[in-house]
Amino acid sequence: MSSELVIVYHRQPYEEVEVDGKIEFRENKSPNGIVPTLKGFFGRVEKGAWVAWKEAEDTSNPDFERVVEIEDSYGKYSVSRLPLTADQVKSFYHVTSKEAFWPILHSFKEKYNYDPVDWPTFRQVNWAFAEAAAAEAAKEAVVWVHDYNLWLVPGYLRQLRPDVRISFFHHTPFPSADMFNVLPWRREIVESLLAADVIGFHIPRYAANFVGVAESLFDVETGPREPANPDFVTDGALAERRYARQVTYKDHKVAISASPVGVDIDYIQSLSDTEETRAEANEVRQGLDDSKLILSVGRTDYTKGGADQLASFERLLDDNPDLRGRVRLMHVSVSANRNMTVYEEIQNEIEQVAGRINGRFGTFEWQPITLISRAIPFTELVAYYRAADVAWITPLADGMNLVAKEFVACRTDGDGVLVLSEFAGAAIELHSAILANPFSHRSMDSAIRQALEMSDDERRGRMAEMQKTIRTYDIQAWAEDQMNSFVDAGGALKDLTAA
Repeated sequence: MSSELVIVYHRQPYEEVEVDGKIEFRENKSPNGIVPTLKGFFGRVEKGAWVAWKEAEDTSNPDFERVVEIEDSYGKYSVSRLPLTADQVKSFYHVTSKEAFWPILHSFKEKYNYDPVDWPTFRQVNWAFAEAAAAEAAKEAVVWVHDYNLWLVPGYLRQLRPDVRISFFHHTPFPSADMFNVLPWRREIVESLLAADVIGFHIPRYAANFVGVAESLFDVETGPREPANPDFVTDGALAERRYARQVTYKDHKVAISASPVGVDIDYIQSLSDTEETRAEANEVRQGLDDSKLILSVGRTDYTKGGADQLASFERLLDDNPDLRGRVRLMHVSVSANRNMTVYEEIQNEIEQVAGRINGRFGTFEWQPITLISRAIPFTELVAYYRAADVAWITPLADGMNLVAKEFVACRTDGDGVLVLSEFAGAAIELHSAILANPFSHRSMDSAIRQALEMSDDERRGRMAEMQKTIRTYDIQAWAEDQMNSFVDAGGALKDLTAA
């Protein structure tokens, strides 16, 4: 049976666990995150499918299970698994996506590496994704493609199945034309995206940047620039007050949407309020000896500005001797990919800076920085969110940043301060955070000092405003926005908004 909804995403929608020599497919441990949210859409259709890759030693092996049928709490759906060799994964994902695309998307032109890119392999892998989606899709089905490593899928899919409705959601920032057009494949990429019916971004700025790129490369007609959602209009660095909601290319109309991904606030708050979480948070607090706890959580990536943040903490201790022994920083920096040299270099730098700070200021009784480089289970992380006085989330560039929203969701006690980079997409929603410019020493240093000195009334007032926002724009609100986009595009989902 063909599928009314086909989701195309690089990750498989489950965890593979070996039990007694056999592989079992298990639901993701945490229902929080983008994969469970996407799977939730399968409950709205009679038949759904997911397309992902799976690494294989021999892609021609007849025993490789290309399609598996899954039945879990989200319903029944098929998973088409594309066998990719380790070399294909390295070329398509680690090199082209991470070394060429990633730095440009985050406006780090100096990190861009064109030389090792194998463009034919990137095309080949995207074609395989498009073929698998085309094979799964029912007539006039919706095919929902996710993120920049699958940029060419919409164009290929339009060739294979002109009847389907294609939606593409971009999970990273989208830069302006003077940055994006560094890519030599810019025309091929954007022309593929213009084959979609809907292109979604987190915030109006990214949507406006895409329209500007399209106008720079092709003869397109754009709809009038309409006001952005007033809840997303700020005076911050990523503010965009108006953007075009439609682009027409070769008589094909493409809807442009801006809808920020949220978090599952009910699930997070239920975790935060368990006896186990409260006990663990209290244990953390007792171990602080009346020190204030600053919590920083992110991946080891140059876009996250981990070393810059540590340098700001060092200046804080230098300039404010009264804080020595009274504040601790728990810096969680989890390696994004240990196989890539660039991330190893960043991790080494973070460790060196943290070691220098602990060496300069640490005593037998007090260590200013605890550096954690392992992935922390979400249930454990929730306890640290509850225990922290300040969450310090200051990436140099970030498409959204759900960590900031998770912290706010956890604070059912109504306390805590969020210091957030104004270059994180979440900053356009969380107006009541202390917004910092991570490129400015003065801004970073004053923001963390302000957070530590904030009165109880101000802390609680700001937190109440942020909780109201993440409740309004939670993951379900994003899901409904996406469903409305599908309906506007037509296709097999047109009667399912009430499901």
